[in-house]
Amino acid sequence: MTETPANNAPVLAIDGPGGAGKGTVSRLLAASLGWHYLDSGALYRILALAAGRKGLQLDDETGVAALAQGLDIGFGTGADDSVWLDGEEVSALIRSEQAGAMASVVAALPAARQALLLRQRAFRQVPGLVADGRDMGTVVFADAVQKVFLTASAQERADRRYKQLIAKGIDVNIGDLLSDINARDERDSSRAVAPLRPAADAAVIDTTGISISRVVSQILELLTDKNVNTQ
Repeated sequence: MTETPANNAPVLAIDGPGGAGKGTVSRLLAASLGWHYLDSGALYRILALAAGRKGLQLDDETGVAALAQGLDIGFGTGADDSVWLDGEEVSALIRSEQAGAMASVVAALPAARQALLLRQRAFRQVPGLVADGRDMGTVVFADAVQKVFLTASAQERADRRYKQLIAKGIDVNIGDLLSDINARDERDSSRAVAPLRPAADAAVIDTTGISISRVVSQILELLTDKNVNTQ
């Protein structure tokens, strides 16, 4: 059988705002399909962390873009979801609320986005890729075999994040979380380059009140309908 070239490997692009369930759903789908997984948001969080450590202002587009081109980044494989920067595991550091807010600022820089574009596309390998982010279906993998946009109410997303943080022993105010989510939504959807929005041909799924397993099943059904091998 002829092997599919890496750049023709099928891509399942899953976009949406923070807290919509992209990460959990995408990881489960990648495991179910036996495909590779790209957490594009982690790249921007790592970039923001690296910029801070270098003493760069987050709005220094030239400096941040130059930094992005030479980042020493590593990701765990399979069940290992660790993230590494310059040989140091930074998984916990990049998952903080502050890191998310910083990543949103960096992600608004056109030159930084361009610098990370090829790095993201390099994740496209056989047998396929599940790509999770905010512009996977609109920009990075515009030819994805299936595009999905996950959403949920801001209150639902704040509640989910609150429960996650409390479970980790982190004291947090849900009102502050809701304000942060609304502010990030506004920043992500109004940026000049690759604003957060569903691709024209994306299936939009509102995850409010729906179980993760049901969302995963719905997306697998979409792939089956397009004759994508999900076995």
